[in-house]
Amino acid sequence: MRGVGGVSLSDDVREFIDDVGGHLAALAGTGTDHRQDLLIEASNIVAAVIDADRRLAVAELDGFLDAIGGQLEPPLMVSADRLRSGGMLDGRRAWLGTPSVLFDLLVRADAQRQTRASHRYYQRALRLTHVAAALDLVPSPDELDAIDAFRSMLLRTMDDAGVPRPGQPDPVVAAARPTNAPPTTTAPDTPGPVGAVDVGAVDVGAVDVGAVDVGSVDVPAARGLDDLLAELDDLVGLGNVKGEVRRLTSMLQVQQLRAERGLATIETSKHLVFTGNPGTGKTTVARLLAQIYRAVGVVSKGQLIETDRSKLVAGYVGQTALKTQQALESALGGMLLIDEAYALARGGENDFGREAIDTLVKFMEDHRDDLAIVAAGYTEEMATFIGANPGLGSRFTRTITFPDYTNDELITIFVRLGVKNDYECSETALERVRAMIEVEPRTRGFGNARFVRNVFETAVAHQALRLAPFDDPTNEQLTTLTADDIAAVRT
Repeated sequence: MRGVGGVSLSDDVREFIDDVGGHLAALAGTGTDHRQDLLIEASNIVAAVIDADRRLAVAELDGFLDAIGGQLEPPLMVSADRLRSGGMLDGRRAWLGTPSVLFDLLVRADAQRQTRASHRYYQRALRLTHVAAALDLVPSPDELDAIDAFRSMLLRTMDDAGVPRPGQPDPVVAAARPTNAPPTTTAPDTPGPVGAVDVGAVDVGAVDVGAVDVGSVDVPAARGLDDLLAELDDLVGLGNVKGEVRRLTSMLQVQQLRAERGLATIETSKHLVFTGNPGTGKTTVARLLAQIYRAVGVVSKGQLIETDRSKLVAGYVGQTALKTQQALESALGGMLLIDEAYALARGGENDFGREAIDTLVKFMEDHRDDLAIVAAGYTEEMATFIGANPGLGSRFTRTITFPDYTNDELITIFVRLGVKNDYECSETALERVRAMIEVEPRTRGFGNARFVRNVFETAVAHQALRLAPFDDPTNEQLTTLTADDIAAVRT
């Protein structure tokens, strides 16, 4: 076969047909054979990914012909050159932009019968996209964008039909949430499920390396990739950040596929630079990304360890290397988040921060297979950090910029904090919150979600004072924030 020495699609195409076909047969309730229809569906998915970057490489076309061409009716028995010159796959990339008749049918049936056949299609179809992208040594940016757009389209179709996404709780579970849960504000290309209460940028899931015994770091329970990506999608705002993380995830999945099949791979750096103001979700995304790395298989544990200069740099010769080494060892199997990493490069050549950087670079090289590092800080200063050591530039090759939240997104975060803590805001209270957000200076260091959390906590404190004279306040009084509770945050 022409696929020898490369990725074979055959098994994945067969699994797509068998798995989705079983659900389709159960839906139809007849003995009708849908295999050819499903083969055409798989053919369209694979061809669309191959056509995404318009390159139509020989390895891609050979893989398509080996796995699919001979099974079509009539069989497509041509060479790769003939397939390309005949334009037989041209324009197929557009197929990923709208739901197919088959997927739409499964989604509608799920909505009516409370089944989840569309989830199996989603999982098998995405698997096909990744295997198709793995036909090349390195998937192109256009292929990764096409896969992400396809995933987003499938999820939007489920959302529109009221079918819970993969990784999202079923309505029976979700019904237990408060009825005043706000709509989710997410990136336009990946709308999130209504009613989730993850407050996004005010997450506190990271482990502070200065507060734990590095030999007994808690490892988070393993979670499925669908679950983690659903939580990522549901974060408030951060559209470009989510897109970058999803594309990186796809890239790592493709490379893992090639590695599992004993094929050549290109090392993809797991280390990242996060830039942006405080409170824009960097820690939250790092926590999710550490667990995504574990789910994909590029780290073994998935914990996030958070640190900064004060926890890495000591005041005496030799101690900095030891402290930095301990922090890095605690992050093995997961991710180390270095906040304000540029502070390590300050103070000149004799500053102990340089010792921390040197230790960091060596450790990254020695443990490249089971460690990810995120260096976070303000945009301008992070360039100084990367330039502080020649080894940093070659390891931190990808930067993700976290923008400030819009006023509407900050309002959504405030309301979500209320939902999570069993508080509801009156309309006048929300109007006052919006007014406070609008006049807050958006200068360097603006606190974003941290500012909103402070406003919320201040409101809760004021509500407690307001209700103190009541002997037996009602549940409504205890759970409602009014305009009188919204006050300036003390600094």
